[in-house]
Amino acid sequence: MYYCYILHSLKLQKYYIGSTGNLEERLQRHNNSKRGFTSTGKPWLLVYSEEFEDRSAAVKRELQLKKWKSRKAIEELIKKV
Repeated sequence: MYYCYILHSLKLQKYYIGSTGNLEERLQRHNNSKRGFTSTGKPWLLVYSEEFEDRSAAVKRELQLKKWKSRKAIEELIKKV
């Protein structure tokens, strides 16, 4: 299984959208990162995820969500869960 996910940082009040084959491990890597964007917003909380059969579908959904560029649209999606 593959996942498209949205993380939220209370510290930065920002969302991060990504995709992975192992959601738990990826969240740990974001929260243990010493460099890059996610290192500045720890702790990251998983607020949304979708499951897909293959990697290409998860990446396609990730790119679709990133194109929205609308905080309101992302928050509406999260509320539906």
